[in-house]
Amino acid sequence: MERINRINEEVKKVLSEIISNDIKDPRLPMLTSITSVETARDLKYADVYFSVLGGEKERADALAALKSASGFIRRELSRKVKLRVTPELRFVSDRSIENGVYMSSLINKIIKDDESKE
Repeated sequence: MERINRINEEVKKVLSEIISNDIKDPRLPMLTSITSVETARDLKYADVYFSVLGGEKERADALAALKSASGFIRRELSRKVKLRVTPELRFVSDRSIENGVYMSSLINKIIKDDESKE
C-alpha cells in the first residue's frame, strides 16, 4: 500500500508539471490543478482528479482538453517516471475545492449576519 501511495504522489507531481508547463490547449484554464491521483494496484489505470477555478463551462472545457491531450500526457509521464507499466489516465473533475470555498462563504455570511444583529 505504501508503494502505491508513493507512486500516486510522484505521478501527481509530474502530471501537475506537465499540465502547467507543456499543455498549450486554449481550452485548459490557467488555474487547473491536480488534486489527487489514485493508481490501480496493477498500474493499468490511474484516476486523475483535477480542479478548475470557474464554472461548469470551464470544467467541461478542461476535461475535453485533458482527454484530448491524454496520449501526450501519458507519453511524457512515461519519460519522467520510470514504472513497469505507465497507467492509462482517466480524468475526473474534483469539486472539493469549490465545495470548501462555498462552505467558507456560507460561514462568513452567518458570521456577518450574527454581527449585524448585535
